[in-house]
Order: sequence, then structure tokens, then C-alpha cells
Amino acid sequence: MSLLSSTTPLRRRVLVPALAALSLFTVAVPAAGTATACPEGACGSISVGAPSLAPPSQEPCTSKEQVVCRIREMTPVERLEARQVRVRYHQLLTDMGRRRCALERAGASPETVARELVRMRNEAKDIARAGMTPAQVAALEQRNREKYGNPLGPTADQLYAKHGSWEKVVESAGRTSAAVDGELGLAYKACPCDTHTHAQAA
Repeated sequence: MSLLSSTTPLRRRVLVPALAALSLFTVAVPAAGTATACPEGACGSISVGAPSLAPPSQEPCTSKEQVVCRIREMTPVERLEARQVRVRYHQLLTDMGRRRCALERAGASPETVARELVRMRNEAKDIARAGMTPAQVAALEQRNREKYGNPLGPTADQLYAKHGSWEKVVESAGRTSAAVDGELGLAYKACPCDTHTHAQAA
């Protein structure tokens, strides 16, 4: 079953996928007025509050993040659903971080690491398309074909051309929008490699 009820109006159903479809390769932007202090030692997806219970906003949105504006247009129930999708997105980032650490420990090149992270992101279609109808998925895939030449999104080579180095592609892969996270009562802190190592040993 979709994360969104089939009774949810179409205009609303297209908002939640936008949260997860935010590129993994964007610079994090602090959320104005949002406390995102993480408990000492915590990493991964961290709860720092709760989504707003206010009704859908009718006021002009001043945020520079379009997705933040869309969240404010949601009902409280839709924001809770969006939060669940966002947590799944954070879990993907953690999995990518774990994989990055394993590859780097094994001596993999930045290019190899970057290509693997891009592959993981592109294969996580269930997160990026949560709540979308078949027609919406088809439209998204067509857009990706026109823009990137494939239905999944930018390839590793296209991202390399954008960022200029494999190291930058790798670094940008673990970033998330703090503004969007904060709007949903979340924060994300990448786990250091020794944390992944200890978790695997346990």
C-alpha cells in the first residue's frame, strides 16, 4: 500500500514524493529558527521535534526551499507521512555511508566509491517514488529520459561533469537539506566510519 491514502487529493499526493526526490547531491541549508542540535554521539536520522500540527498554510511562503513551502501546504497527517518518507531517505544515506566506508577501507578509488553511491541512489526508486501514481511515475521517468537519457536520473559521469571531481561527487552524496529535515522535526548527522565498523562487529 502507498504511504499516502488513495483518498488523498492528487495535489497532495504529488507533494510527498518531492521530499524524497530531493537530490542527494545538494548542499545542506540550515532551517531558519529550527533547533537541530543532535544528542552527543548520535548519528543517522535524529528526531529533534515534531512536524507542525497547523492546518495547511495559506500565507505566502518565504522559504528559499520549494519543498519546505510544499510541506507547509500539507495537512498534519500528510506531514507525518512525509516524515516517514524522509526517515527512509535518511536510512538510505546511512546505508550509503556504510558502503562508502567499506569501500574506502578496502582501498577503492574515489571514482569507484562515487559510482557505487550513485548506483545505490538510483536503485532506491521506492523511496523517490513513494506515494506516486503510475501516471506520475511514468511522467518522472520521461523527464529523466529527456534530461539524463535514462529513467532513473543522472549517471555518475553526468555528476562528475557537474562537480568536476569524483571526490566532490562522493562528498555531496551524503548531504541532505537541513531546511527540509527541520520542517519535519528531523536532523541528519552522518555516522563516522568507526561507528559503522563497531555496528558490524556487534
